[in-house]
Amino acid sequence: MKARALFLIIVLIIVGCGAPSAAVPPTATPPAAPSATPLSEEAALLATMAANAPSPAEATPTVPLPTLFPTITLGPTAEPRPLPAGWWDTAVCYEIFVRSFYDSDGDGIGDINGLIAKLDYINDGDPTGGSDLGANCIWLMPVAEAATYHGYDVIDYNAIEKDYGTNDDFKRLVAEANRRGIRVIVDLVLNHTSSAHPWFISALNDPASPYRDWYIWSPVDPGYRGPWGQQVWHRSPARNEYYYGVFVAEMPDLNYRNPEVVAEAEKIAAFWLNEMGVDGFRLDAIKHIVENGSEQEGTRETHAWMRSFEAAIERIRPGAFTVGEVFGGRAGSLAAYYPDQLDTYFEFGVAEGILRSANTGAPGPYLTAVEAALNRLPYQRWAPFLTNHDQERVMTVLGGDGGKARVAAIALLTSPGLPFVYYGEEIGMSGAKPDERIRTPMQWTGEPGAGFTTGSPWQAPQSDFPTVNVAVQDTDPDSLLNVYRILIRLHTTRPALGKGDFTALNATGGAAAFLRRSGDDAALVVINFSASPLSGVTLSTAQSSLDPGAYTPELLFGSGNLSPLIVGANGSISAYALPEIPPQRAVIVGLGR
Repeated sequence: MKARALFLIIVLIIVGCGAPSAAVPPTATPPAAPSATPLSEEAALLATMAANAPSPAEATPTVPLPTLFPTITLGPTAEPRPLPAGWWDTAVCYEIFVRSFYDSDGDGIGDINGLIAKLDYINDGDPTGGSDLGANCIWLMPVAEAATYHGYDVIDYNAIEKDYGTNDDFKRLVAEANRRGIRVIVDLVLNHTSSAHPWFISALNDPASPYRDWYIWSPVDPGYRGPWGQQVWHRSPARNEYYYGVFVAEMPDLNYRNPEVVAEAEKIAAFWLNEMGVDGFRLDAIKHIVENGSEQEGTRETHAWMRSFEAAIERIRPGAFTVGEVFGGRAGSLAAYYPDQLDTYFEFGVAEGILRSANTGAPGPYLTAVEAALNRLPYQRWAPFLTNHDQERVMTVLGGDGGKARVAAIALLTSPGLPFVYYGEEIGMSGAKPDERIRTPMQWTGEPGAGFTTGSPWQAPQSDFPTVNVAVQDTDPDSLLNVYRILIRLHTTRPALGKGDFTALNATGGAAAFLRRSGDDAALVVINFSASPLSGVTLSTAQSSLDPGAYTPELLFGSGNLSPLIVGANGSISAYALPEIPPQRAVIVGLGR
């Protein structure tokens, strides 16, 4: 009886305790909003995603948290600096989605050999002119082997996407581009990999994997969401745990608190610079590189990592060029990314200012955005554009208005900075979301397949391709394509327009007017954003960088008769009169002594 009673007591104790269920992982209480107070050494050490570990009252994790690597060292910043002189001074970069540019083999997918076949359209190597755009830099959206069509979920950093060709094809592309004076930069996607990457598959399935701490894990759902309200903690399909991915579950973030991951990123950069021969990188999603719990963009550790990565690139290939994507970045928010991090960043504020002025006809938004960038950012170390592969195409934003598209191009290509042009923008291609429809095949001709392929295109061209294409615009001197050709060539051949200073002028009548000067080369730009002609425009300023004296105007773009420009003391100009400026056009004038 005593034995039976003891047995019943033991059973009751076991039932009363109850083992925790493993069916659903516990959810932690959402953390408080990040404090603006600088992190202490201890807080920084613990500021990984695993900082939201369960309390003792919760179930014991079945999978251990990753090793807490020390925080990235926050070294001193350098003084603001201009870039050393280089090819970027007077460059125009042309953004290309290889899948949609030109198909060389009829399978409906653009490829490296197709891009090689169309290099003369971008730049034929003859600086005196011709039918090429004259762009001297191309930015290729991701070309490494990836899981999906867009390439931003890499599965092999050291191999060209099979749909596009081979590593040898790519090396030939670089050689052919360089022979024409075209620099090649590629999209480098380092924030995350594909969930199909061998590293992640190993880490997912084996807690003892050498790649386990290359990613960010938690035994519970920490409960907070991402910067735009998205889900960032994703349930593992392998066990009761979660992993972090700021974009989607199929793109798990890498853990840059792990020195092994930092070293691997530098090896990847070295491969592309030394083995593949590229001239630099566009770095994707750069503000998300290192997280501090629920602080998920622009952290101090992110800036520290970027300083070390930029220094590594300079050691690997001195003079290699870097441009960063800080989505939505403008003068105020971009200021933290200088002076000793990447070379330049896309300036979304200037892009928005140009489009707002083009849409409204008022010069204010454009001039305000440019002045803000000039006042807040190191000179020439920012990259203006109109739209890119993540946004509705500029012609769609401008309501299909060819005049607005023309004046937007004028503003872009006469502004300071390194301008980027999205493929097809120069012919007025349209495109609205979803993403596949803003990345449609290049419209070369009005023939079936838009001259992009002899097969069935991976994505149908826009419906207007029979009338909006390169062949139709090629011989029309007033076409958007030929406006781009003229403006790109002016930007790349006139130092004043490529790298000159910027002095806004007082203009009557609603024009945007400014002077640019580099050494002995000077230019005057007057833009009419409105849909009406501007008559009686006069220009004035109390000071500029021009030396006193009389300047002979050379009409570079536009029409009309111009009088000599008289410049007084301190570069002053008084009531300089201009001829009528037609709607949504400009006058660009070279100034000689």
